[in-house]
This record gives sequence, structure tokens and C-alpha cells, in this order.
Amino acid sequence: MRQLLAPLLFDDADKPQAQVARASIVAPARRSQAAKQKAITKYNREGIKVHSFQTLLGDLATIVKNRIQPKDKKIAAFDMLTTPTAIQQRAFDLLGVTLRLN
Repeated sequence: MRQLLAPLLFDDADKPQAQVARASIVAPARRSQAAKQKAITKYNREGIKVHSFQTLLGDLATIVKNRIQPKDKKIAAFDMLTTPTAIQQRAFDLLGVTLRLN
């Protein structure tokens, strides 16, 4: 999950480029240029603010299903999901998840 969400996290999403920058297999790992840029600007290449894994999970936890009971009792109650923000939708896209009422 964390690897799939790497473009939205401070995590390094470009491991191959980071490996190329490494002097040898025993040398300390280096961050890719993209990861360094995310750390400096706090935004990814798409212009979306990056998160830590924990703060992204907290952001995703704000999506809820509400039970709506119209004032007019003749109208049946129904469920409604909150609309995901841009970053929440991007996270779902990266994970291959679709929100549905069930």
C-alpha cells in the first residue's frame, strides 16, 4: 500500500534513480532527486501537497457515509458518501479503489 501511495508521500517513488545515484551496493542509500524535491517543496510533481503515511491515512479517514432522513417523512431515508478531496481521490486512484455505497 505504501509503495502504491509513494507519489503522495514523502517516500521515494523513484527507487531506480536512487539506486543509480548510489556509489556501490554497500554505500548508504541515497534519495532520488524527485524525493529531495518533495521534501523541499512539500508538493509532488502534480502539485499535490505530500503527506506522511499517517497524515494521509488520517485524511482518508474523514470520508464517511451519512444517513439522510428528509424532513418530509414520505421521502425514504438514503445514504450518501462525502465527496473525496483531490488528494483523497488520487490516493484511491493509485490504490485502484472505487467508493460505492453498499
